[in-house]
Amino acid sequence: MSAIDWIAAILTIIGGLNWGLIGFAGFNLVSSIFGEGTMAERVVYSLVGLAALYQLIRLLFRESVAERTDRR
Repeated sequence: MSAIDWIAAILTIIGGLNWGLIGFAGFNLVSSIFGEGTMAERVVYSLVGLAALYQLIRLLFRESVAERTDRR
């Protein structure tokens, strides 16, 4: 895995853990660390969102390549 793959994976995990904390405990770790409604909080959420989009594109591209390979 490349460095960007690792960064995207870590950010996606952080986002998933934060949503798990929100869902199970009603606790938003990102807001607790950076403050609610701050620019830093928005940056973290934006980076997590971009990482998730990157992971989704990688997943879809990997599947489409695998499908083309299977057809041969």
